[in-house]
Amino acid sequence: MKRNILKKWMSCLLAVSTLFALTACGSSNAVSQTPSPSQSQKTTAPESSEAADTADTTTSQPGETVQPTTDESGGVTLVVYYSATGNTESVANAIAAATGGDLFELEPAEPYTDADLNWTDDNSRVSVEHNNSDDRVVELTASTVDNWDSYDTVYIGYPIWWGIAAWPVDTFVKANDFTGKTVIPFCTAASSGLGESGELLEELAGSGEWLEGQRFRSGASESDVTDWINGPQINQ
Repeated sequence: MKRNILKKWMSCLLAVSTLFALTACGSSNAVSQTPSPSQSQKTTAPESSEAADTADTTTSQPGETVQPTTDESGGVTLVVYYSATGNTESVANAIAAATGGDLFELEPAEPYTDADLNWTDDNSRVSVEHNNSDDRVVELTASTVDNWDSYDTVYIGYPIWWGIAAWPVDTFVKANDFTGKTVIPFCTAASSGLGESGELLEELAGSGEWLEGQRFRSGASESDVTDWINGPQINQ
């Protein structure tokens, strides 16, 4: 009888010991499966290279002065142009892209309308100005350039009007001193050539080293412009 009671007590003690051991193991496993705060942060907030790139990017704000761009030769290039219908602007953009130069558009204070540019109408603005040289003095919204003295090379572009440079360009040329600068004229025309437009602008300027210019057809391609930039006329 005593032996049976002892066996029952031994069985109960063994069962209790086993229960405590299982409870301890379960608690240990539950703790090990919970991520630490540092692990959780690494999972939910990874570093973003895109955010870093955006933070390093600077953009110019309205009213800021654009600093002159230095080309590979160490010089600083400016591309000045007047464009009546967009053809000269397209070539100017291609020159700026090829040389790394800055752009400066000449804008008449009183813009030319399509009717003004109708050269077949004797009473249109350009026709009246062509027939009376005193009317060719065209006021520009800006005729001088910030940091002008820093530019070594100046390209000047324009459409051809009656065999000469469109006269809004005259206002810019007369307003600036080209001493020490290399000046390269270029023009756009459907059929007319450069003619004496470059020489006439040189006489009007009275300073600077003026190179032979180039005429581009309407709708000239970027390759046409690049070939000229890299050709002997510019790199002599």
